Amino acid sequence: MANREIIEEKSYKTVYREGNVIVKEFTPSHPKSDVFNEAYIHTCVEEAGVPVPRIISVEPANGGWALSMEYVPGKTLEQLMKENPDKCGEYIEKLVEIQLEVAQHRVPKLRNTRYKLEDVINGMTEIDASTRYELLQRIHGMKRHTRLCHGDFVPSNVLLREDGSYCILDWAHASSGNAGADAAITYLRFCLDDPQLADTYLKCYCQKADMAIQYVQTWMPIVAAAQLAKHKENERELLEKWISVAEYQ
Repeated sequence: MANREIIEEKSYKTVYREGNVIVKEFTPSHPKSDVFNEAYIHTCVEEAGVPVPRIISVEPANGGWALSMEYVPGKTLEQLMKENPDKCGEYIEKLVEIQLEVAQHRVPKLRNTRYKLEDVINGMTEIDASTRYELLQRIHGMKRHTRLCHGDFVPSNVLLREDGSYCILDWAHASSGNAGADAAITYLRFCLDDPQLADTYLKCYCQKADMAIQYVQTWMPIVAAAQLAKHKENERELLEKWISVAEYQ
């Protein structure tokens, strides 16, 4: 058996490499349906022709479930940005170009982004009924699209091979919907994790997508509310500021 190399550890999963296989091993309390749903989404995206690691198996492991996929050699954009901070602008541009390529795909089997966000907001107790109403009205006013949305398109989920080709990781949150929403999620993640690069990303994305910055910002209260539902206390203050923008004039 190959040596096990831990890549990531979270409260609900451990990700490790074992030879030419990457394994996501989930805790026994993590819903079985979520594991199989992630495998289903990943497979749908793979069948659509998007460069992703190939799913190998979903099987029981230590009282929970494990999702195995092929190991793809290379470095993530996050790793490259840390190694070459002077080239962060170039890597952000690469991130945007790949994100726009992903959005050209259509995967109709995936759930619609609008419905996913509506369900999250309807189930929230962290915000009052009036704010939930305003957020839902904002969602209903958005254009209906069917583009592939990754749902967590950040530098750590984009891997570059030595030959310059790319592979996209972690499709658990993917949906079919409006690319503006996907851009808003990426922008929000930058605001939370690396604020200095947030504006660089947003300007680059909107320029290359020929999309108004104001349009992406219109999605911000919605995606901020969805992020607030994850109950990360260190993010609460910033997220609540974004959500407050949902108040219509």
